[in-house]
Amino acid sequence: MQTPTNSPLPDALLLVGSHCPHCQAVLEGLARLVKDGAIGRLTVININVRPDAPEARGIRSVPWTRLGPFELSGTLSAAELADWAKIAGTSEGWGRYYGHLIESQRLKSVVDHIEASPRTLIDLLNLFAATDTPMSVRIGVSAIMETLSGTDILRRAVPEIEPLALSESPQVRTDACYFLGLAGDPAALPTARRLLDDEDAGVREVAADVLALLGGADALDRPA
Repeated sequence: MQTPTNSPLPDALLLVGSHCPHCQAVLEGLARLVKDGAIGRLTVININVRPDAPEARGIRSVPWTRLGPFELSGTLSAAELADWAKIAGTSEGWGRYYGHLIESQRLKSVVDHIEASPRTLIDLLNLFAATDTPMSVRIGVSAIMETLSGTDILRRAVPEIEPLALSESPQVRTDACYFLGLAGDPAALPTARRLLDDEDAGVREVAADVLALLGGADALDRPA
């Protein structure tokens, strides 16, 4: 698995099939990016000639494109390819890529990438916090965080999660508090205690659960 790089020009790998009706458009789009200097190198593999190629990469259909660190399935327009090439390896790119994987029901791929490059968890959190992120993607982010529950990766991310617990959005505050509970780090206790006084009942309820989980249940016995 590739991890983010500092290379200004990503390389591309394209898997195509002899009878694939959509492969030619992707091939032409990538070739144009090479000519325009937006990508450094393009490698094309015909799976009918090299049937081992998709199996080795766990690929089930073509066209399949790896653009920089991003693995993209299906038909992509020239504009989409240019956009992915522009943001390959950037923080914006990783957030967008994780959204793409979640929408494609490839949650395990997100977990695998974060385990290989823990610093990109912040990009997943930024995606979660963005006001225009679809609810379906937010649900996917929550499922990924549950998979990472109790790991060092999630515990080290507590300082990045805590500001989200102060978001203007009650839903973001609720979920961020829940993530703090998943991290299992007592360092998050002050933030959870603060949320006991939140104006939103849902936030208060999750905060109480997190306090109990992290060993701070004494805060629940405060006089009214």
